[in-house]
Amino acid sequence: MTEPQKRPLPVRVRRHPDGIPMDDLFRSDPARPTGTLLKPDHRPEAAELTEPAAWTQPAEPGERTGRITAVRTPVHTQESPPSPQALESPQPPQSLQSPQAPQPPQSVPPVAVSRRPPPSDPDPDLVERRGPAVPGWLAVLAGLTALAGAAATLWRARPLGGAQLPPWQWAVLAGCAVVTVVAFGGLTRGRTGSAWVLSLFGRYRGTVRRTGLAWVSPFVLRRRIDIRLRHWRSEPISVVDAEGSALRVVVLVVWSVRDTARALYAVDDHLGYLREQVEAAAARVLSQLPADAFRGDAPTLRNAEAVGDALTRMLAAECRPVGIAVFSAQPTHIEYAPEVAAAMQRRQIAALDAKHRDTVLTGVIDAVDDTVTRLTTRGLVELDDFERQALVKDLTVAFYTRRGGPAPQDQE
Repeated sequence: MTEPQKRPLPVRVRRHPDGIPMDDLFRSDPARPTGTLLKPDHRPEAAELTEPAAWTQPAEPGERTGRITAVRTPVHTQESPPSPQALESPQPPQSLQSPQAPQPPQSVPPVAVSRRPPPSDPDPDLVERRGPAVPGWLAVLAGLTALAGAAATLWRARPLGGAQLPPWQWAVLAGCAVVTVVAFGGLTRGRTGSAWVLSLFGRYRGTVRRTGLAWVSPFVLRRRIDIRLRHWRSEPISVVDAEGSALRVVVLVVWSVRDTARALYAVDDHLGYLREQVEAAAARVLSQLPADAFRGDAPTLRNAEAVGDALTRMLAAECRPVGIAVFSAQPTHIEYAPEVAAAMQRRQIAALDAKHRDTVLTGVIDAVDDTVTRLTTRGLVELDDFERQALVKDLTVAFYTRRGGPAPQDQE
């Protein structure tokens, strides 16, 4: 007797938290496809499952589901031939297609130039305002009046003697003395092109831009600042161009102090700040373009107007928060650094020579074409192809040699 054929025990499907059915892990025939890859109506009869695997649509990227995502593709096995429904299934997604399929070329996005945000104001409340000051003639008048009052008081007390003055006269004399000291002690002379910045116990009190004789409280600290239009020529600044060549540039800056409060209190030294910003702006602007275009016509640093405009805008934006107004920043001298000057000079000469040769050759070709065309159209000569080629060659050599260039056979 033969042993009864053992039938596989039914396997109960349990849902794993990660979404992997248990029938895919424990099966008798590893080569047989499981229910997760076939439809329920095409599943082999030998696989007795208490719960069929359900079909689910592919989940969105980043979404976790409790079931395995299956793709409806026809599976050819010996037990289950492909059905018409399976043959009419949609095409597989792009990710499962053959790797030999041509892919459309992807365009490389242009490199975006990073732009820094504009510098913010160090202190929005720190702005220039008019300081307390009065015309100087009022202070002189007040001082002279106090002196006259003191003299009159002493004149009236002369018969009584200094030791017998009543208290009210002593008070009048003291008041006149204080008024005289304050009136004459606060007198100052305002100059054209300068201003006084006033502060009391480290707090900004205002700016006096008066010219001539003026009176300012003698109890405040006064600092003179130049507000005239000034120009400053920098020392040679070491920078590099867009091709990495070392350069030396000299910048002429025309500037003035617009906000005296910020120029003195927003930065430690506004002159040093301006020098540092000139170097930084020159390095940023000059690194955007090459110094010379050796191949074709392209924008270069030789366009002093465009470079100066960009440098002025950038420097004005950087110096505005500290009360400095930049009117012009122009590069006056741009040259290669000594270590690369010789090599770049040879490159410039070669580029100029190539450009000259191209110009001469273009003129020669135009002249030869015009000459041959006129001879043939007027019927002066009749040329076949061989004679035409010989005439063109002879005319080219003659014209090119006459214009100062070497003959074409010499160039070879």
